[in-house]
Amino acid sequence: MRYISGALALFLLLFAVAQYNDPDGLFWAVAYGVPALWAIGFAFAPSALRGTVPAALFTACAIIAFVGVYYFWPQANEWWRQDVWWNDEAAREGMGLMIVAASFLFLAVAIFRTRRHA
Repeated sequence: MRYISGALALFLLLFAVAQYNDPDGLFWAVAYGVPALWAIGFAFAPSALRGTVPAALFTACAIIAFVGVYYFWPQANEWWRQDVWWNDEAAREGMGLMIVAASFLFLAVAIFRTRRHA
């Protein structure tokens, strides 16, 4: 799980860097960067994520991500089709938040499994 978390962090950081020319790039760099930092923390120092404060911060970040999915959910019909999201910025943004939320979901499972076996 730690290796997968490290790979996830790398991908999320690449997504964050790819936002350099987006008009709201800072927002999206933070949106991808926050779960990347949590993934880095889990990959390299999982014991640092134990405790009440890290758990509360992680939970708050995950809730914000899932609220973001609700807020940015694509309104376009068949938004998952390439010809739709290729031309629809809102569909791409919604899919980006889905990636962020899925990352938090993976990390939640990984952290829970690590705590259970510790």
